[in-house]
Amino acid sequence: MQSRSVFDEILDKVEEMPLEDQNMIIEIIRNRYKEKRREEILKHAQETLEEHRRGLTSQGSVADLFRKLEEWST
Repeated sequence: MQSRSVFDEILDKVEEMPLEDQNMIIEIIRNRYKEKRREEILKHAQETLEEHRRGLTSQGSVADLFRKLEEWST
């Protein structure tokens, strides 16, 4: 007998549930996903601010960025 993944088992269990319960699960997962994404964005923003405070970033226009990219590629 082939073993099934936990993921498949969860999906099967959800399919057995009434539609209202399935909808609640969808909303819970969606909200948890949004919260994790917010936390991830906040973490990256904090890291970027710290890099800026430490002088590891530079400022310039888009044209400056393209000029630097061209310099690095040659």
